[in-house]
Amino acid sequence: MTQTRFAHIQVDDGVYAPQADSWLLCQALDESDLVAGRRVVDICTGSGILAVEAALKGAREVLAYDISPAAVACASSNAERAGVAVDVRQGTLDDARRAGPFDVVVSNPPYVPSDAPLEGTGPNRAWDAGANGRVVLDQLCDLAPDLVAPGGSMLIVHSEFSDPPQTIRRLEESGFTAREVAARIVAFGPVMTSYAERLEAAGLLEPGRREEELVVIRGDRS
Repeated sequence: MTQTRFAHIQVDDGVYAPQADSWLLCQALDESDLVAGRRVVDICTGSGILAVEAALKGAREVLAYDISPAAVACASSNAERAGVAVDVRQGTLDDARRAGPFDVVVSNPPYVPSDAPLEGTGPNRAWDAGANGRVVLDQLCDLAPDLVAPGGSMLIVHSEFSDPPQTIRRLEESGFTAREVAARIVAFGPVMTSYAERLEAAGLLEPGRREEELVVIRGDRS
């Protein structure tokens, strides 16, 4: 999947720009053949790349949520530029839950281990996710039975540093069948590079290592 395919996606200041995790999740969504004719939600939409992709793949309805007003405006503009209908809303996971359930849930949530305060709607909220990187991931797993309709699916991308096996365990505890469907080792992007020394000091990263494995977990509800 080439990035030029997504020329309709433009990124405003203060909005998370599509990177390797975005491309991997888009690839997993394309290969899953889940979307056509179904109701889809993109949680933590950022630039809206996943929501727009779902609409282009023939989703019956697409909603997208982000807590950032800048992201909401950016995703709305990208959907308009792509010529597709996406209902982009400023809101939380709980807002998405109230709008559910959905046939397909996709999310590229914050997942970088960080000791930064989780407050406000600044750009860092697109990646900072608490000491273990799982503040939003755990909420997604816990809310999965409300977010995903019977027979529906969830696709979540995150890093090895936020414990993908735990995502599988938590989804299974919620009654889903869960598995890894895509993975890729990539060089650190700007955020992980800037956090590397702190992660080394915390014992979360081997000294000198500057790459990570990105993983997409799929959960299916029976």
